[in-house]
Amino acid sequence: MSEALRDLAGYIKEKLDGRVQDWAVAYGELTLFVEPGDIIDVLTFLKTDVQCQFFAFVDICGVDYPAREKRFEVVYHLLSPRQNQRIRVKVSTDEETPIPSVIEVFPAANWYEREVYDLYGVLFTDHPDLRRILTDYGFEGHPLRKDFPLTGFVEVRYDDEAKRVIYEPVELRQEFRNFDFLSPWEGTEYVLPGDEKAKQ
Repeated sequence: MSEALRDLAGYIKEKLDGRVQDWAVAYGELTLFVEPGDIIDVLTFLKTDVQCQFFAFVDICGVDYPAREKRFEVVYHLLSPRQNQRIRVKVSTDEETPIPSVIEVFPAANWYEREVYDLYGVLFTDHPDLRRILTDYGFEGHPLRKDFPLTGFVEVRYDDEAKRVIYEPVELRQEFRNFDFLSPWEGTEYVLPGDEKAKQ
């Protein structure tokens, strides 16, 4: 299978003439690395080319790597039922640089792009309705960013008695645990058979 994916990667890289920056085969899938300005051309090719036929749009997701200069990756997952293969296309961007919307190629990308915008703050150009989809309209920040604070915010819920939406401070249901390693749940004093070699 990996040999077929390598052949496919060579074919795509040759046909797209420099639009694919790099590629890798991992976990039984081919991953292509693309610049933001080339994403529409690459996805159009993957969808329409006879050798590829990745016309089943599966998902778009975001990933945050705060230590990188381009901290966000937008990852597109496609499926080719005729070739029985999956492909992953990755685009890197920073907080200000938008990525072209791929709705014209895959109309199903509409809500996925809104989700990535809502949770990570990644902007998409030419999106017909780029607004929040999972958080409240007045919500500040983007909750899946690694630097998003876990406390100090409000949560929203519908109150049956008041018959309206109410805002309350975030309440953490479970106390933060203090790991002192004295509890039997956090470490044992006895040595399990075979573990005696680990301390030598």
